[in-house]
Parts: sequence; C-alpha cells; structure tokens
Amino acid sequence: MQYFGKPPDLILASKSPRRRTLLEQAGLRFSVKPSAIDEDEIAVSDPENYVSVLAEAKAADISKQYPESWVIGADTIVLIDNTILGKPGSRREARTMLKRLNGQTHHVLTGYAIQCRAKNRMFSEVVKTAVLFKQLTDEEIEWYIHTKEPFDKAGAYAIQGLGTFLVKQINGSYTNVVGLPVCEVIEHLTREGILRIKASVGSDERQDEKS
Repeated sequence: MQYFGKPPDLILASKSPRRRTLLEQAGLRFSVKPSAIDEDEIAVSDPENYVSVLAEAKAADISKQYPESWVIGADTIVLIDNTILGKPGSRREARTMLKRLNGQTHHVLTGYAIQCRAKNRMFSEVVKTAVLFKQLTDEEIEWYIHTKEPFDKAGAYAIQGLGTFLVKQINGSYTNVVGLPVCEVIEHLTREGILRIKASVGSDERQDEKS
C-alpha cells in the first residue's frame, strides 16, 4: 500500500533533512518550504507548551503563503531534569551535554502542528519519548564529539546516525527521537482525509482474479 498526496497539497515547513527523510520513507509526496520564524522570539515556558507553540508558529508562517495547502510544522527538544538541551555550539558544550545524559534517562519532546488556513483547520500535539543512555566512557564521548555529528542535533546526538551506540533503551516513538512522530502525523492526515491508502495489485494477484 502507498500513502500519497500531491505537491503542493502537503508542505513540510522545515529544513530538517531528518524530517524530510522520515516522511519520504513513509511514502508521502510533499513540498518543502522551511519556515523563517525566529525561534529566539518564542519565550521558553513549560517545555511541552514551548514545542507546541513553535510547531504551530512554523505551520502558520507557511500557511499564510500557501493557504490552500496542508502544512506540517514541528519542533524537537531534549529534556533532562526539566532543563532543555539545545544544539551545542562547541566541543565543550557537546561534551557537557553528553556527560549530563550519560547513563541517565532523558525525554525527547516533539511538537507537531498541521494547518490548512483556507479550511480554518489547525491541529497540534506533543509526543514524548523516554531515552536511556548507556554508561559512556570518556573515550567514547571524545570519539563521538570528534565525528562532528553532535553539532546540529538537539542534545548533541543523533539516534539515527553514529549516535545509535549511545542509546541503551527507548520507551515510545523512535521516529519522534529522530525528529517527527511519523505514526501520529500519518494518523491525523488520514483522519482529515488528506491522505488516502492505495493498494497496488501485482501481476500475480491480477492473474488470480482472472482464473
């Protein structure tokens, strides 16, 4: 079966290559129009409210330009001891983050919003996943930092990349940790009638029907 939509009916309001890949792997067809909102202008409040507000702002920003389209906005944060870990700007910051996560359970929160301005429809939700890090040695942390992978990732790691070795256990959505809870997004798009499921009938099945 195949999920499908026709660009520009569905738009991803994000420049994240990880979110793009996740939706492509799920069989969706869509356009990419990154939002230009300044995230620093969004006040940091309760973490769940924060990612929800950011996701809604990104979706709304692109919806103004493409009011007939359904737009997906998203934002992901790493949370430990009620502290948000952003993207490290230096090796020192990456080292500090990884040592803080070392051997501990933290949470990844992704807020996503789906909006169609012309239909006056907006839906948003926050999905949370618990992630347990293995007990890392100093040598493992230093090796990972020098791969340069941590530097554009919230919490200084990528579960879908080399950072997979850091994670001992997760409880919840894996794709949420990557950057978008694909199951929940597709469920909502399907409920709205934005996506349909098309079953491909193979040659063997067509032959069986004729028999």
